[in-house]
Amino acid sequence: MPLQCGITLTDVELVVATYGTHDSSADNVIVFPTRFGGTHEDNEYLVGEGMALDPGRYFILVPNLLGNGVSTSPSNASGPFVGGHFPPTTIYDNVMLQRRVLTERYGIDHVHLAVGWSMGGQQAYHWAALFGDQVDKLAVIGGSARTSPHNQVFLEGMKAALTADGAWNHGSYDSPPTRGLRAIGRAWAGWGFSQAWYRAELFRELGYSSLEDFLVRYWEGLYLKRDANNVLSMLETWKHADISSVRAWSKWRNARW
Repeated sequence: MPLQCGITLTDVELVVATYGTHDSSADNVIVFPTRFGGTHEDNEYLVGEGMALDPGRYFILVPNLLGNGVSTSPSNASGPFVGGHFPPTTIYDNVMLQRRVLTERYGIDHVHLAVGWSMGGQQAYHWAALFGDQVDKLAVIGGSARTSPHNQVFLEGMKAALTADGAWNHGSYDSPPTRGLRAIGRAWAGWGFSQAWYRAELFRELGYSSLEDFLVRYWEGLYLKRDANNVLSMLETWKHADISSVRAWSKWRNARW
């Protein structure tokens, strides 16, 4: 797989979860890419009978983002790409790979809906921009077509929190950089929920006895489960997200809206 960075990534595996049955006569294909740090299992809460993403009506494909630990990632790559040597990948790279899998593996050349949350939404935007004549509808939840400068600053802060741990060792760690992973969890906590949410102490409704309990068990616990190089790979993908052809996106939007 040739990447935008100029490196060819070998032995690539894109893991795709599917729900429902493909009906070529009914135009029922939905592409639902995963978010930052999420896997296909994290998307399942929006898939179900009687819901908007109903597998009884649609054939729903959930491709896992490169770098998320399920598809090819620093933690499971082979040869020269393992760990901190994993090349930078982009949203464009991911969508082009997803497109190949849909056409070559499933024989699909038309998508009824591209939908996603956060980085999944960025992938949905790219689907519309790159394959506008093959994507009927677009639904983006909490995502942007481009990663703004302010968002890049936020991501750089997350990266600094993680890599400040001496155990990280430029990605060549013998044991997980747990201090850095805990730090990035706490740093992310202030962005994941609003001021009003914390003021109302809604973490208590989730079963946490105090703010510290929430920070330790939820946020630190969330990142301690992740591989540090995978996190950094996805951060770089997010940081450089940019629709490759704004004109293509504008043409698609104007034609349908």
